[in-house]
Parts: sequence; C-alpha cells; structure tokens
Amino acid sequence: MLTPVVLLMGPTASGKSALAQLLALRFGGEIVTADSAQVYRGMDIGTAKPDAAARAEVPHHLLDLIEPTDAYSAARFRGDAVAAIAEIRGRGRVPIVAGGTMLYFKALTEGLSALPQADPALRARLDARAAELGWPALHAELARVDPATAARLAPTDSQRIQRALEVRMLTGVPLSALQGSRATPPLPGPTVVVALVPADRARLHRIIAERFDAMLERGLVDELRGLRARYALTSAMPSMRCVGYRQAFAWLESGGKPRELGELRERGIAATRQLARRQLTWLRSMNLDAIDSFAGAVAEAATARVERALAAHAR
Repeated sequence: MLTPVVLLMGPTASGKSALAQLLALRFGGEIVTADSAQVYRGMDIGTAKPDAAARAEVPHHLLDLIEPTDAYSAARFRGDAVAAIAEIRGRGRVPIVAGGTMLYFKALTEGLSALPQADPALRARLDARAAELGWPALHAELARVDPATAARLAPTDSQRIQRALEVRMLTGVPLSALQGSRATPPLPGPTVVVALVPADRARLHRIIAERFDAMLERGLVDELRGLRARYALTSAMPSMRCVGYRQAFAWLESGGKPRELGELRERGIAATRQLARRQLTWLRSMNLDAIDSFAGAVAEAATARVERALAAHAR
C-alpha cells in the first residue's frame, strides 16, 4: 500500500511553511511545494521562499524551477509533483505537499480537464486588448460566451479570464463545459488533508501587513530591480503578476518615487488580502475539516491527524 500523501493547504500568511517543516521533521518527510510563485528563480523575498537553513534541514521539491521570463502551469505542476511524490515514497519517506495555490491541489487530487495547450500569440493579443480596455471589459466579454465561468471569477482576475477566453477561442467550447472531462487521473494512493483556515480574519490581515512590511525591509524592490536588470521582464508575464511583484513593478515603471512608496505598500497589502480571500473561498468550496491556524494547539492537531493516517497505513 502506498504511503499517504499529506496535503497541507491554507491562505497566505497562515503558517503553512513552518507547519510543513515541523511535520517533515516529525514524520521523516520531504516537502513538495504547491506555490505558483516559488517556482521562479531569483524571486525569493516576495514569495517567502524557504531559506537555505530550512532547505538544508528538510528536502524541498519544485522550488526554483524556471526563469521569471518563463511560464508554469497546473498541468506541469501535476506532472512534476506526481514524479516527486513517487520518488519520495520510493525512499520510504512521507510526501508533504504544502502551499497556497489551490488550483494545483485540485489538479493533483482530481486530475486535469482535457483542455488545449496555451497559445502564446493568442495570449499576447488578449493582453494587448486588456491593456487598452481593461480586464473588466474582457470579463464582460467572457460573461457573454461563458457565463458559468465568468460568474466565479472577479473582473480583475486577469490570468483566469485570459485562460477562459483563450480556451473558448481555441475550441469554440466554453471552459465550463470542458472542465468535467478528465484527461489525467487523480493522484494514486491515500491522502490526508491538513487545511489551515484562520478564524480571526482581522488577525490574518495584521499578519499580512507585517509580512509585507518585512518583505519591503528585506529588499523586495531591490530584488525586483536586479531581476529587471537580468531579464527582459514585462508586466504581462505570469511572474510579474505575482502579488507584491506586480505592485513593485508598477511602482518602478512609474518612476519609483520614494514619496510614493507608501502607496506601493498599501496596494501590496490590499492585493495580498484579496489573494487570501480567494484562497479561503477555494477552501470553503472543498468542504474540508479545517484547523484554525491561530489555535493554540494547531501543531498538535495537525500532527495527530497525520499520525492517525500513517498508523492506519501501517496496519
């Protein structure tokens, strides 16, 4: 019988990384990162990537895979994650998939829909239209051709609006109609879910603000300056749409005036809160037995849950 895979998920700033490290040390595990931003090399500060000490203590997989000029997908994540999980199981260790990109967890546990590959030329045309008209206008267009998908997307959710329009234009069929047809099977073997959901939303917002301030102090803007010097980056690239980098990129493009740094901070914090809200919406839709990430015994509750799953596997 295959070793259970621990699926550790939650919104940004909920303590996933620290808990994943603790569980890996406790159960002899290795961490498979489910984070669409941490795949980019050189994007360390704004993605809260595990530091060298954490990575030396516990093996981490799927970090630093691609350059910031490249793109990554849920399909590629699924392939990479399945391969990493098989290798970890082969070593007799416990795979711990940890992160906040909920689409990646969905791709891993449910399989992928039979959808067309990305079309760079078509995406470039959609980006150009969005630059002229704004993403809300493209969202309104999506509502006309695929109302079911548009209804679950915010008018500013640029990446998902773009993908939905791309699928519709490539296939002539709405994304919502294709998503029930699976091209790949779910992850083989048992899983145990540890979902962190903070009960105190105000406290989460305070931690988000403190965390973004710490990123700015650690040199988020200088990190981005260095990336812009090494790569031909544009605001349309997936890497530069990541929260924090998107706001810092816009600030640098506008001249990087020190007196406007406060505006960058406020926009970055607001965008991070919006990200957390979307992640929590995903988690609620999955109807999971969640653990309050701010509870005093969160580590004990998560440890007990994993311990039970591993004990059942051993019987």
